[in-house]
Amino acid sequence: MIWFTRRSEVEPRPRRKVGCLGGCLIFFAVYFICSAILGWIMGDALGGSSVELKDKTVYRLQMKGTLVEQAQEENPFAELIGSVPYYSDYRNQDLVGLDNLLSNIRLAKNDDKILGIWLDGAQLAMAPASAKAIRDALLDFKQSGKWIIASAKNYGQTNYYVASVADLICIDPTGVVDWNGLSAQKMYYTRAMEKIGVEMQILKVGTFKSAVEPYFRTSMSEADRKQTSEYIGGIWSEYKRAVSASRKLSVEQLDALADRYMGLQSAEDQVKSGLVDTIVYTQDVDSLLRVYTGTKDYKLLTTGQLAQVKRPASKAKDKVAVVYLEGAITDETGDGIVGKEVIKTLKKIRKDKDVKAVVLRVNSPGGSADASEQIWHAVQNIKADSIPVVVSMGDYAASGGYYISCGADYIYAEPTTLTGSIGIFGTVPSVAKLRDKVGLDIDGVATNKHSDLEGNMFYKSMSTEERALMQTMVERGYDLFTSRCAQGRHVEQSYIKTIGEGRVWLGYKGVEIGIVDELGNINNAIAKAVELAGLENYQLTYYPDVKDPLEELMKKFDKSTPEERLIMKVRDFCSKPRVMALMPEVTIQ
Repeated sequence: MIWFTRRSEVEPRPRRKVGCLGGCLIFFAVYFICSAILGWIMGDALGGSSVELKDKTVYRLQMKGTLVEQAQEENPFAELIGSVPYYSDYRNQDLVGLDNLLSNIRLAKNDDKILGIWLDGAQLAMAPASAKAIRDALLDFKQSGKWIIASAKNYGQTNYYVASVADLICIDPTGVVDWNGLSAQKMYYTRAMEKIGVEMQILKVGTFKSAVEPYFRTSMSEADRKQTSEYIGGIWSEYKRAVSASRKLSVEQLDALADRYMGLQSAEDQVKSGLVDTIVYTQDVDSLLRVYTGTKDYKLLTTGQLAQVKRPASKAKDKVAVVYLEGAITDETGDGIVGKEVIKTLKKIRKDKDVKAVVLRVNSPGGSADASEQIWHAVQNIKADSIPVVVSMGDYAASGGYYISCGADYIYAEPTTLTGSIGIFGTVPSVAKLRDKVGLDIDGVATNKHSDLEGNMFYKSMSTEERALMQTMVERGYDLFTSRCAQGRHVEQSYIKTIGEGRVWLGYKGVEIGIVDELGNINNAIAKAVELAGLENYQLTYYPDVKDPLEELMKKFDKSTPEERLIMKVRDFCSKPRVMALMPEVTIQ
């Protein structure tokens, strides 16, 4: 498509030009000066490269912000560039690394200088699988005999699931526990698109492949309703099971409390119900900490500070590479799993002769089918060098996320991980009705029968023959996907197709049907990789590298708003035909 712009009638005054070489020199000079200043600022702000752990310390685990897999370097420009992705409801809050939290809880368990953990607040944006990883780590911490206190004004439901492990749960006099049960909702765009004259032409394989339903339906299909009911029911069952064990409330009592919609009940009712222990103003928690520590001179360390406490460094030569793969899968650009960059990383790991095993930490709802295939191939190349590959699934490892996982030697998932969704779809937007509404006509010439296929599909809608051609391509993609799964799981392709069809499974169901080997977390995955490689002494190396704050600042100079970036995302989705391996997008509340 060619766009024309009108030349200004008034020519601008000529400007003095800076030569290419001079411009580059100026840029790099400014960059390195800023880098030096940034290093000084961060070093001064953080008080050096490490924090000394002192006696009578309490780990203040602040439950706020947005949880991500891998911690990023503390960014002094966070307020300027926006510290979390535009799609988050917690844009003005910090990113919190799950890796930091788990490492800190483990350190707190094993170091006698740390007396206990204070869960401060309950508004950390996280999915159920990550919440379970944190909860399990806290339960392990309690095996040391140390205490946990939780305090918050309001407890979000998933946060309460984590906080329920505490020895004492406090609530503000005006606070509530949002213990109300789970619901899942989707937004459907079909009628809105009809109003403006845009039709999304859909090609898919899989009865349960519902990611595209919002573009041609106005409500859930029965297949999608079934799978969604099953996985939110499974998550709710896990919440009830865990809270029941910690709070000594029966599952029936917890369901009854949810039916009362505890999010609208008083703090006194929260205590009477047994969900919390006592009412304490959040500003008065200090008095409780004095009692629990036995001193008024206790020390508090936050997640960021505790992460800077030196850990014993391994001097082993052999390495286990831990690769974090988080976000939507794209081909060459994006903020998530960029196929081109992941392949480069895996090639680098493969060249390192000291790497004896690889752990892939996958947290992805899927994305580009082609990028998924390319990453799958790169994983197979590593395995071809007799290097074991183990996958640890996070909140999601579905569709393309499962595609890049299925070829591993061993797969772990959390019980509430969303996985499977083995299916493919293609989308081709048509603006034929919109073109008629505004009076645009299209005409042209072509040398062959389908030379203008792409343009016709977009401007005139697909013909029966064109749709058949596109459907064949999508089915070919599904056949390749299922063959990769069958090869990786050592089963017949016909079996994969019976459990595929785009259906989303929870992790514990994944074990039952054979697409996951075992329930466990990233530590289990690392232990399995060590076992498969036959290692005794090893060190962990992490990929990708932590992002440089200055580079992140430079990327944000376009000053685009969250709304503008969302529009760009929708425009990109509708701009061209594509084949995707992506799970349904749903909001769980």
